[in-house]
Amino acid sequence: MSNLERKKNWPKIYCLHLRNCDPSKCTAIRLQKFSILKIIKKISGRLKNAVVLYPLSHNLLTKNDQNIIKKHGIIVIDCSWKRIFDATTIDLKGFVNDRKLPPLRAVNSINYGKWEKLSSAEALAAALFITNYKDFSKFILSKFPWGDEFFRINF
Repeated sequence: MSNLERKKNWPKIYCLHLRNCDPSKCTAIRLQKFSILKIIKKISGRLKNAVVLYPLSHNLLTKNDQNIIKKHGIIVIDCSWKRIFDATTIDLKGFVNDRKLPPLRAVNSINYGKWEKLSSAEALAAALFITNYKDFSKFILSKFPWGDEFFRINF
């Protein structure tokens, strides 16, 4: 399978960007510059069926979520970790596919070594790796100097 054919089989990824981080350090903005993800202002319409990565979810992401991601895509929520526990930050009412990742360690320069404080790029890469989109996962983190380290530490 060629790289072009492989990319056609990759799922669509989105970022609900809440704009409370430093844009120069934001991994989601960097991924958008490479046309890897699309930044959205709200989750509506068909995107309500996508897998939404949400660290406070009660549902763990598993390889069984691959079909949902393939059909509807995956959404990462980009916000400051300092604001994640603010109940008004994110309203997930009406979403059936909110998921959290298993415990993983961050390798990004802001939260290196901290458990469960992943950047948006790390969260997406982990979710894609878990759901057997390993090539896409590695492609995403190839855009960051610390990308290989994430896989060495966590997988």
